[in-house]
Amino acid sequence: MKKVLILSLICFTAWMVVNTSIVNNYISGMKDKALPAAKESNSLLESIKKNAPTYEKPPSDAKIDRVWKAIPGYSGVKVDIAASFKNMKKQGVFDEKKLVFTEIKPKVHLNDLPASPIYKGHPDKPMVSFIINVAWGNEYLSDMLATLKRHNVSASFFLEGNWVKKNPELAKMIVSAGHEVGNHSYSHPDMAKLTAAQAREQIVKTNEIIEAATEVKCNLFGPPSGSYRDETVKVANELKMKTIMWTVDTVDWKKPSPDVLINRVMGKIDNGSMVLMHPTESTAASLDRLITLIKQRHLKIGTVSDLLNEERILK
Repeated sequence: MKKVLILSLICFTAWMVVNTSIVNNYISGMKDKALPAAKESNSLLESIKKNAPTYEKPPSDAKIDRVWKAIPGYSGVKVDIAASFKNMKKQGVFDEKKLVFTEIKPKVHLNDLPASPIYKGHPDKPMVSFIINVAWGNEYLSDMLATLKRHNVSASFFLEGNWVKKNPELAKMIVSAGHEVGNHSYSHPDMAKLTAAQAREQIVKTNEIIEAATEVKCNLFGPPSGSYRDETVKVANELKMKTIMWTVDTVDWKKPSPDVLINRVMGKIDNGSMVLMHPTESTAASLDRLITLIKQRHLKIGTVSDLLNEERILK
């Protein structure tokens, strides 16, 4: 009996030694495989952390500029390390196209500033806007709308109240085409010469007519001929409207040739520019080439509201 027990004990001990060796070898093998993967993950994470500052931008607060008056703020961006790592983990290598960003809003916004006209967007924002003042020129509107549609561009049309009253269907057509509409006074007066009460009447009357025709409430006011005084801007601000001017003037009312108009604009256009135009023969003939040239400069074209919002455009 003792011999049987001793033999059994020897066999069990031998089995344990063999199996422990197998288990240890297996675990060791698994560790060897896991270590490179862990090293690669750590290396990727460190690479993202190291490169993150290169892609990050601080936010810029809205401010009143001595020359350009009110300048909108512009959001900053910060790399989301965890989300970016998750996005690159499968590939296992750093790829800037797979970075994930978090937007950082400015502390001071355009609406925080005192009443002031706006001549341009933020100088770091690669976008421009077309401001199209409409009080006449019906015969050129269809061509301009067709060109804008062909290029998938949205513009801001500032409509005179008296014009909308006479042409409600054209006003509806502009809105239906996806464009923004603003207030261009009722009868195109020199706003700088009006009392506060008269200015308010011009703006309110036009707002009512535009809303009746298009169901759109205006929050942008473009003074005719760019004429205003401080009280004009304050009245618009009290009506929760921003006073919009322009950065670049096509001077299309002087009937320049397309080449002259295009050269005038392209010589001055830059980040944040607002380009003033009207429905004229010169602009209708220039618009297609003008849009193409602006896009070739890697500038987006959006409405005034698009331009003034704080959202950062990531290239």
